[in-house]
Amino acid sequence: MVLPVITYGNPLLREQVSPVSDFTPIRELVDDMFDTMAEKGGIGLAANQVSVNEDLFIVEIADLEDEEDSGPLVFINSEILSATGSATMEEGCLSVPDIRAPVTRPDVISLKYQDISGKECTAEFSGMLARVIQHEKDHLKGIFFTDRLSPANKMFVKKALKEISTSGKPSKEIVL
Repeated sequence: MVLPVITYGNPLLREQVSPVSDFTPIRELVDDMFDTMAEKGGIGLAANQVSVNEDLFIVEIADLEDEEDSGPLVFINSEILSATGSATMEEGCLSVPDIRAPVTRPDVISLKYQDISGKECTAEFSGMLARVIQHEKDHLKGIFFTDRLSPANKMFVKKALKEISTSGKPSKEIVL
């Protein structure tokens, strides 16, 4: 089932999420989140973007990269253990429609998380997959990619963010 994606300005997106403790209902939520992400054309989706206040996000970048571990992936109760390198790339977001801007993030991360069955895992991710994981992990901490923009770029998108918070969409697409 496709779930509604909440957008910038909704206070739920600024709240810290709670850890997942009951894994029983997670499978249905994850299925719905993958349906939602596919319908909306996304490559990552955090639970709080669909109004669920839990430490859970999904990633599917197989269409972008030919990597064995590129998806579909589920990360629950995740923690970034280390981050190295640096790369700048354009990012966008289902909760911040029609805005794309360059964001600098570490290029390689080590992540501790639980899978959909609750099993604890630790893995290293790099490139686009590391970027999407960090973007979604930010969501779970109440951080948008626009919070990571340079001061000049933040000023440039300020009006569009205000429009999203009042009407759900900016009056024009912005690509920095």
